[in-house]
Amino acid sequence: MEARLDYYSASPGVVRALIGLETHLARSGLEKPLRELVKLRASQINGCAFCIDMHWQDARKEGEEERRLYLLNGWRESPGYSDRERAALEWTEAVTNLADGHVSDDVFAAVRPHFSDKELADLTLAVAAINAWNRMSISFRAVPGSQLGPTKGSNSET
Repeated sequence: MEARLDYYSASPGVVRALIGLETHLARSGLEKPLRELVKLRASQINGCAFCIDMHWQDARKEGEEERRLYLLNGWRESPGYSDRERAALEWTEAVTNLADGHVSDDVFAAVRPHFSDKELADLTLAVAAINAWNRMSISFRAVPGSQLGPTKGSNSET
């Protein structure tokens, strides 16, 4: 597969805007391991190989267990996730799959006890942000393992 366009170089303003979201999220108080699980799960749903590759590596660098990463696609049947992580993953799936309809009241009720108002707003932004990154990378066929734009050597979306 060959990349269609280096969107980092083509429109640095787009990348700066997305990095601004990531900067906010890094300071939001949401745990980095949770943010990485959310990024990886949304990327799996969207089929974004570039982001799956990146966030798998980022999660491992942060000390995430390989077993939890292997089982992420089947998190509902896997015992290795906390109630908070399960709520975040269910929210991630619902917000990512909006084409299937609205986020249900049942999903909202399930996530609510695990997150404050601010945390839930930030979690929703985290899902929206990775969906935006996924759409950029999928649309322009970013190649897994490749380096994009002026941040060569650091592909991180914080």
